[in-house]
Formats: sequence, structure tokens, C-alpha cells
Amino acid sequence: MPTATVPAGPSGAAGTGHALLVVAAGVVGALHVWKLSPALPVLSAELGLSLVQGGFLLSTVQVAGMLLGVLVGLSGDRIGLRRGLVLGLGLLTAGSVTGLLATGYGPLLGSRVLEGVGFMLVSICAPALIRRTVAPARVSLLVGLWGCHIPVAAALSLLLGGLLSEALGWRTWWAAAAAGSALLGLLVLALVPPDPAHVVVHGVRQRLSLTLRAPGPWLVALVFGLYTAQWNGVVQFLPSMYAEAGIAAGAAAGLSALAAGVNVVGNLGAGRALQRGVRPVVLWCTGFAVLGLAAVVAFGIAPLLDEGARFGARYGAVLVFSAVGGVVPTTAIASLMRVAPTPTTVATTLGLGQQLNALGQFAGPPAVASVAQATGTWDLTWAVTAVLALVGITVALIVSRWVPREP
Repeated sequence: MPTATVPAGPSGAAGTGHALLVVAAGVVGALHVWKLSPALPVLSAELGLSLVQGGFLLSTVQVAGMLLGVLVGLSGDRIGLRRGLVLGLGLLTAGSVTGLLATGYGPLLGSRVLEGVGFMLVSICAPALIRRTVAPARVSLLVGLWGCHIPVAAALSLLLGGLLSEALGWRTWWAAAAAGSALLGLLVLALVPPDPAHVVVHGVRQRLSLTLRAPGPWLVALVFGLYTAQWNGVVQFLPSMYAEAGIAAGAAAGLSALAAGVNVVGNLGAGRALQRGVRPVVLWCTGFAVLGLAAVVAFGIAPLLDEGARFGARYGAVLVFSAVGGVVPTTAIASLMRVAPTPTTVATTLGLGQQLNALGQFAGPPAVASVAQATGTWDLTWAVTAVLALVGITVALIVSRWVPREP
């Protein structure tokens, strides 16, 4: 099938600087998604929210992505990548401001919908904009850096969000997030070159049909979603696991933040490996194999050890799980841009990837929680990750025929 060749930008420091600015915008955008989790206890107490309402606030961002990913991608292809990124940051700012002014559940839920659409625009337009901005030889490296935006934002939120919410109130945390996305939006508007005229394209039906009829985008998107279901299913429950183990809140926040943050190791490593010509299927199979085996060690083998060694074995395995597993998302993002049917469907293809990514974020944690609740322990939750890892390896082997090597 034909693959997309996204126009690359200048090879000098200016192009790299613009790409780094786009990565920073992604980190700030992802903070809006992760900011709720550590602040939820304080927010719920102030507004009198139930556990179910809190759960809907957490999942609304993923629901927006599940329903609107492809449509948002079509918008990105239509209006241009820089415009789409700035619009996404603007929606994130508006959503955060709406949320900090909220006095009840309804407006707060609406603010999360705005943030969900805004984050989709950022996630879809930013990687393609990076590819257009930098020289072809540096694309994989910069896409690997882009892949770090989620774990960096997660680590910052887990480490700082709860502390700031406790000390200054959750509304201050929301205001800081709004200020960050507004600032990055202005910087992107001022510093990143405008969209070339030929990037603004028409033919919505044709672009949608080309994307949805091609098997490559669907299979790579499925790889993305299978990874996210595993990573979120483990990392989001780490604070709960530590609380059950009697670990103090401050220490639990630090441990959770580190476990999320080491994911950047895999993302950066994947960028370098792709740059050196390593095939995506090799990285995917390696990542999924480690995700499955590390989960077995953390939740299946570690509980069998004596009490002194149990925590160290489990936490060490979780660190390996997150660090090595990080090769999967960067490889998926880079491959989505390579399997786009035409240069005018890159954002649409990334939108499909983000849609299945959001599905993984939404479905992974409940799957893990259901096993833990049914068995009364976390010790059998490895089965969920192991099954997803095996499916991921199978899909990776199938999709390898559609993903060309990086030029």
C-alpha cells in the first residue's frame, strides 16, 4: 500500500527548537489529563462528589478520545497542524478555567469534555508537526522524545498534584495547568512557522475512507491500544497497592512517580533504535514480551517470596515493566505516520491511533480491577497483562508487513 511522506522542515537548530517546543506543549497538555487523579480526594471532599462521579471525571477524557479521535484527526488535516495544536491548547485552557470556576459536578464534567477534545488535538497534531519541522534524519529521535510526554506528565502530576492540592487547593492546581497551556499556545503561535498552504486540504470523505479502509492504520492503532491498556492498568493502581501495603502517602507518591517516569527510557530508546534502522516489529515484540513477563514477576512470583524480599521484587519488576514497555508507544506513533495512506491523511491516521489508545486507557484499569476484586488480591492481575501482551505480539507480527523502515 502507498505510504505517506510528510514534508520535513529545516535541518538546523531552529527546526529542533520548534520540535522541542511542541514536545513541551504535549507535556503541558497531558498534565490536564493526569491532574485530576492526585487531586481527586481534595476535590471530592470540597464538592461532595461520590466515588462513581469521581470515576466518571477520570474516564471522561478517555471517552472523548474513544468517540472523537478520528473526527479530531480529520479536523487537524483540514485546518493545519500548527492551527490544530494551538486550538487544542486553547481548549485545554478553556476547560481548566471552566473547571476551576465550577461549584458542582455538571460544570466540572463539561470541563473534562473540553479537555478531552483539546488533548486529542494536541496528541494528533503534535507528532505530525514534529515530523514536518525537523530533518528526516532526526525525526525518529524527536518522535521518541515526544513519546515521553505522557510519562513525564504522569510523574509530575503524581509527585506534585496531590501536594499542591492539599497545600493550596485544587483550584490553584487547575489554574496552574490553565496558565501553562495558555503560555505554550502563545509560544507555539509566535515561534513555530505557519502551516504551508498545501497542508490545508479538503475532501473529508475521501480522507476518512482512505484511512478506514487501509489495514495498516487499524493494526498499528490496535498495538497502541493494547500497550496502553497494560501500562495504565498497572501504573494507575500503584497508589492503591502502596496504600494497602501501609506505605505513607508521601513515599507512595514518590514511588508511583518514579514508576511512571522511567517510561521515558523506553520511549527515548525506541527513537534511537528506529533512527538506526531497527524494525518496528522487533521493538514491539520486545516491549510486549517484557510487559508480560515483568507483570508475572511483580504480581505472580513476588507474592511467593518472603516478606523482606517481596516489595523489592515487585517494585523492581514494575520499574522494568514501565521502562522497557516504553518502546511500544513511540514505535506506534512513528509507524502510524508511516502507514498513513497519503500525506493528507497523517493527522487522521494519528486520530485513529489515539482513538484506540483512549480505548486502552479506558478499558485496561477496569479489567485489572475486576480481577483484583473477584479474587480479593492483586496477585492474579498478571493474567490480564499477560494475555494482552500475547495478543500484542501476535498483532505486531501481522502488522509488520505494512510498516516500512524509516528512510
